[in-house]
Amino acid sequence: MFPRPAFFAGCELNFAENLLFPASQPDPLSLAIREATETTRRDVTWKDLRERVRICAAGLVAAGVKKDDRVAGYLANHANTVVAMLAATSLGALWTGVSPDTGVHAVLDRLKQVEPVLLFTDNAVKYNQKTHETHAKLSHVASELPSVKTIVVFETIPGHPFDLNAIPTKALVQTESTFLENADLSRPLTFLPLPPDHPVYILYSSGTTGTPKPIVHSALGTLLQHKKEHAIHCDVHPGDTIFYFTTCTWMMWHWLVSGLASGATIVLYDGSPFQPHKEMSMPLLIDELGINHFGTSAKYLSVLEQAALNPAKAEPKSAHLSSLRSIFSTGSPLAPSTFQYVYKSLKADILLGSITGGTDIISLFGAPCPNLPVHAGEIQCRGLGMSVKCFDASGKDITSSGEEGEKRYRSSYFETFTDSKTNQPIWHHGDFIRVNPKTGGIWMLGRSDGVLNPMGVRFGSSEIYNILLKHFSASVEDALCIGRKRPQDSDEVVVLFLKMAPKHEFSQQLVKEIQDIVRKELSARHVPKVIEETPEIPYTMNGKKVEGAVKQILSGTNVKTSASVANAGCLEFYKEWAQKK
Repeated sequence: MFPRPAFFAGCELNFAENLLFPASQPDPLSLAIREATETTRRDVTWKDLRERVRICAAGLVAAGVKKDDRVAGYLANHANTVVAMLAATSLGALWTGVSPDTGVHAVLDRLKQVEPVLLFTDNAVKYNQKTHETHAKLSHVASELPSVKTIVVFETIPGHPFDLNAIPTKALVQTESTFLENADLSRPLTFLPLPPDHPVYILYSSGTTGTPKPIVHSALGTLLQHKKEHAIHCDVHPGDTIFYFTTCTWMMWHWLVSGLASGATIVLYDGSPFQPHKEMSMPLLIDELGINHFGTSAKYLSVLEQAALNPAKAEPKSAHLSSLRSIFSTGSPLAPSTFQYVYKSLKADILLGSITGGTDIISLFGAPCPNLPVHAGEIQCRGLGMSVKCFDASGKDITSSGEEGEKRYRSSYFETFTDSKTNQPIWHHGDFIRVNPKTGGIWMLGRSDGVLNPMGVRFGSSEIYNILLKHFSASVEDALCIGRKRPQDSDEVVVLFLKMAPKHEFSQQLVKEIQDIVRKELSARHVPKVIEETPEIPYTMNGKKVEGAVKQILSGTNVKTSASVANAGCLEFYKEWAQKK
């Protein structure tokens, strides 16, 4: 809808106030946040959280932060990050976050565009039982962000050295304690009333093939969507404990933090999901903290599936997941075999909610529902109030047909499809989906820009991934399925790259077995013509496979390597492969 109408015109609210003082009025001494790392635990009550936000907001005011300023966090997932975000938004400032595992160029690609006036950061972070210093990265970032006037360094790793004076910047670089020394600590916790569409968050597109685009989200839209999804779709009750494994870059961090608005306790975990007890690390954490709703990626669940993990039978420590009512999965399609694994080996009486949404809307299109059955391979339903439809390549609405179709701002998102009745442009999100006309569930088949189309047959890469997970999970650790069509090619060729599991070797016998099973269970048109071994699969910072950039490389396009690719170095393999083949 452009121009967009004003929703709830004349009303005012503050985003932070709604999270700090939810309608359910939780006991001030009950837990708002449970902070966890690989080795430590720390609890924050509602009373403590409000007090920390009050003090931090006073520090921001003393630093000159005001309405509409941008405040950035180059931070790990801990309570101070939530405190800083709530303090900033209580003043009407906009929050934008980037996790410390993000490379310098990726950080600058984002923050240069939004020009933050204040930057929060960590003195160091820990991951996979190792301490990682942040000084060098911050030095580079700070030297190229002239908009930043103040840098606040949290002592996230106690005692870890951090030379404030060695940061090459004109900004004032302070520890948290020094930052607060200049604050009026008698300042009460107040919330600036703002229009419903006042911006609260800035997120970014993935930027896998170009500079990430900043995406601004409003306070009321974010709040309403998240409360709807938590309370209605995900069955989150006041007092429940909700945990989504995420970094503060990913939209799921914002989604998790909004759990406070429903009166839930949120778990903030910073570290590897496989430490300190390998595959049992998260199941043991769920039992220890009494987590009711656990969110993760489809990739994580497939790793547990490949390991045939049964937490209740694990040695020497088992986990029974008795508190767990829901598991949510996103980031990529959840294979049908993984549905079966979860109900067989993790917990039978549980809501397994495969979900899909986007940074573009900071919420969900396809959502779970506690009142509907779960069908293997399907997202249960379309979100309440979300008009999700499938269109074929000609623009025909095929939502009810069960056929495969496409569901993607402005020129990128609104120029592909038009409503035939109103002649209004339709949002094209860019997922390749099929809607089950019997159940109303959604099958996620991959990204529409990564759709495979050999000999005119269109299918999604997840169909190939599902076959590999079902039949070859022991020998194949990961895979990347790409369609290749160069200017000189008359037809597209499906290329499948395999990353072999430890102690397993790539062979032509394996190639034949994969091709035979794909032919048997899918069709001859689905069979990858080329199957090759690869040392590494490229992923974004949010854990999504980078299919688009590899497709362009294989098809002869000169792709600038994006800093959004977490392991961008591995793209060299694909460039060399494309030149040889």
